[in-house]
Amino acid sequence: MKIALLGYGKMGKVIEKIAVNRGHEVVLKIDKDSAPYDISTVDVAINFSTPDSAVENIRMALENRVPVISGTTGWLSEMERIKKVCADHNGAFIYASNFSLGVNIFFELNKHLAKMMKNLTNYQIDLEEIHHTQKEDAPSGTAITLAEGILEHSMHDSWGLTPLKDTDKLPITAKRIDTVPGTHTVNYSSEVDRISLIHTAHNREGFGLGAVVAAEWIVGKTGVFTMNDVLNIG
Repeated sequence: MKIALLGYGKMGKVIEKIAVNRGHEVVLKIDKDSAPYDISTVDVAINFSTPDSAVENIRMALENRVPVISGTTGWLSEMERIKKVCADHNGAFIYASNFSLGVNIFFELNKHLAKMMKNLTNYQIDLEEIHHTQKEDAPSGTAITLAEGILEHSMHDSWGLTPLKDTDKLPITAKRIDTVPGTHTVNYSSEVDRISLIHTAHNREGFGLGAVVAAEWIVGKTGVFTMNDVLNIG
């Protein structure tokens, strides 16, 4: 499989290593200072570029009928536009706020726990996420996905970063600590106990592996998919 890496930062380099080890070939490495390129020669594009570059990178690939895997967060206001481009060109697209296989299982566990806790109003819910200091957005896309899974089954109408004045919002605490790949915690706290659901990433390898697995899965397909489709869960 011939792969284009759209964004060649730390994640791009991790993905390259994993892809090559799995027998694939990285034929394009595109960063902000790259020269013009022909993306039509590849089988799939994996986008981990910056938010301001993501939409154009994804659009260009889809218009050239190249399937796209995208893990960049911070551009989702343009999602409907990208879905239309995908449909207009019979393309294939997967966006995930986190491609880690374990995190996507964690997302489903989070939804299931939220359903179970829905009527137990004596529990207060909060989220905490910790990432490395180079993480540009706060809260992380992963934390937002977790929050959305909870909001479907709670009395909260939206989420917000702590400290909060509006108690109707689900509180998210975002911390930035050097070298932390990512830790996400969902807490249900009452006067008598606490239930916590935690995912801790040990390194970036899990994110890269999930992106490559998704790229392997999407080749030859048409439509907009999620990691649930890739993993056949949910």
